Amino acid sequence: MSRAGSGGEAAEGHASAEAALELDRARASLRATPDAALTDVQRSFRDEIDRFLAEHGPVALTRACLPGHLTASCLLWSHDGSRILLHHHRKLGLWLQFGGHCDGEGDTRGVALRETEEESGILPDRLTETPVDFDVHAIPARPGEPEHLHLDVRYLAVAPEAARESLSEESLALEWLTPAEALERGVDDSLRRMILLGPPG
Repeated sequence: MSRAGSGGEAAEGHASAEAALELDRARASLRATPDAALTDVQRSFRDEIDRFLAEHGPVALTRACLPGHLTASCLLWSHDGSRILLHHHRKLGLWLQFGGHCDGEGDTRGVALRETEEESGILPDRLTETPVDFDVHAIPARPGEPEHLHLDVRYLAVAPEAARESLSEESLALEWLTPAEALERGVDDSLRRMILLGPPG
């Protein structure tokens, strides 16, 4: 075997080991929240995500997994806990919390934090240490992309008092809303579930 071939195999093996480590990290994040802190619905979604990751392996953390892939999101509360910041998603046309694809990362908390800052322009003061909710939902097909599942691991965060939001290309609009106002917008059941948790303690 040539040295070049040997080096290529070593690099491939290292990448495979790193991907397996990220998968383990992602699956550990699912179990970081005690069962007693979750409802039956939340536990059911968490277990569904864990089974999917176990079945598909590290590729499930990437968009290369066409049936579905891991995402992470965050509901951002104002510093006084009176309002939440939602964005009107450009592609889906829905009012949503901030979030996005893990793209190979197993640190779902880190992904949720990064996506919140990128999509809102706000770096949260606080972010829950463990997930507060889980959800599995279908994303409609688009040109070049089949319908697929997003397996979402969810957190809560609090914005600094002087936070000023800024619009990203992901969004059509950003708006601070009271929980009642957000619920009147007709948000989906999963976001309603998160809103009703209230701000993090």
